[in-house]
Amino acid sequence: MKTLTTVAAITLTTLSFAASAAMDPQIEKTLIAVCKAGASNNIFTYANTMRDYRINEQRVFPRLVCNDQSFHQFALSHGANRTAAKIERYIKGRVTIQDIAMNIPEEEMFRVYF
Repeated sequence: MKTLTTVAAITLTTLSFAASAAMDPQIEKTLIAVCKAGASNNIFTYANTMRDYRINEQRVFPRLVCNDQSFHQFALSHGANRTAAKIERYIKGRVTIQDIAMNIPEEEMFRVYF
């Protein structure tokens, strides 16, 4: 029974390490270059990096994380305001629909003026 438990533990440990496999070195290099370009506050560096690595901004920027921050927040935290303004349009926003009639207070809703 102990050997079965030991074998199961070793197998699960091996599988857990295989599941967290390392990222492809080329992709990692590309993402690091994109994060550095975002922190540079230089629009030309940013544009050249996007073009050189053929980055689809609409797909990558809502999901890209640099140092546990969104790409936009990462650029802002490094003082790259021009770069952050450039990528701001790719951030997913939140849209709410609010019924105007429901915002009127009830006492004003039934008030009649003569």
